[in-house]
Amino acid sequence: MVPLRPFCSTSFTKRSKQIYKMFDIAANLSDEKFSGIYGKRVHEPDHGIVVERARKYGVERLLLVGGYIDDAKVSYDLAKKFGNCYVTIGVHPCRATEVFKNGGTVEEYQEAIERTIHDHFQDKSRLVAIGECGLDYDRFQFADKETQMAVFPFHFELAKKYELPMYLHSRATGLEFINIVRENRDMFPTGVVHSFTGEEDELKEIIDLDLYVGVNGCSMKTEENCEIVKKIPLERIMLESDCPYCDIRNSHFSSQYVKTKIPSVRKRRYNPNKMCKERNEPCTMIQVLEAVAGIKGIPEKEVAEAAWSNTMRMFKLE
Repeated sequence: MVPLRPFCSTSFTKRSKQIYKMFDIAANLSDEKFSGIYGKRVHEPDHGIVVERARKYGVERLLLVGGYIDDAKVSYDLAKKFGNCYVTIGVHPCRATEVFKNGGTVEEYQEAIERTIHDHFQDKSRLVAIGECGLDYDRFQFADKETQMAVFPFHFELAKKYELPMYLHSRATGLEFINIVRENRDMFPTGVVHSFTGEEDELKEIIDLDLYVGVNGCSMKTEENCEIVKKIPLERIMLESDCPYCDIRNSHFSSQYVKTKIPSVRKRRYNPNKMCKERNEPCTMIQVLEAVAGIKGIPEKEVAEAAWSNTMRMFKLE
């Protein structure tokens, strides 16, 4: 593991840049690409290098998202290695079939999650939210609507029992997702709808429900997306990489606002001092910050401070 160094300002890409502290609320470091596997093994696991590189670009803390039980266990074990990582536990809608594997039931899986919290998560303070959970109508090839609907509701019971915020996912659901959340809003203290790509009416409903909104590269692909991001109140915004996915690409409308270029190479030429082009990393949070600030037409410092404060407050880390 690469030792973590104290936070400091650094110069990047031939220009002097003030670095602001950031909290990546969607770092999927349990993904096999961070173990060097891209279909087949290309390099050794490099989680420590990735976390250290993120710190150089201002990412002080990371949330390792658990999309099913085994994923949450791996995330927790990784979090223990670093002093700046937290975890969630839940069932991602695209993993909903996991619940019924080998004839299992929703009740049995919920009990298994609670055993994991009790037995595997020795440091309970690292568990800061229930999820990722919700609905995804873009990816029925992984789990159909009926299966997703069967799995989503028990997360509200877990949030109520452990008095934790919810880490929510909604993709192309119209207002069905919102209606379910509204019906159960009294069961959890607060929450964030991460990787937001919805329309203005969904954003308004999320804000009215006193929830937060997570923004990453996928939230800013098109000019229409960026117009929605512009309307997210600063007091409700959070920033994320959603690595190894959701990078800001040159084809994205938001790319015009990106100033920091992070050195990268193809996986076949793996270099621990550079990013792999085939995976996103938490260090690209600096680009998300630049894009959001550019879209909103306000200083990066203002966005960074608001997102940090919102995140620390929601996860009760202040």
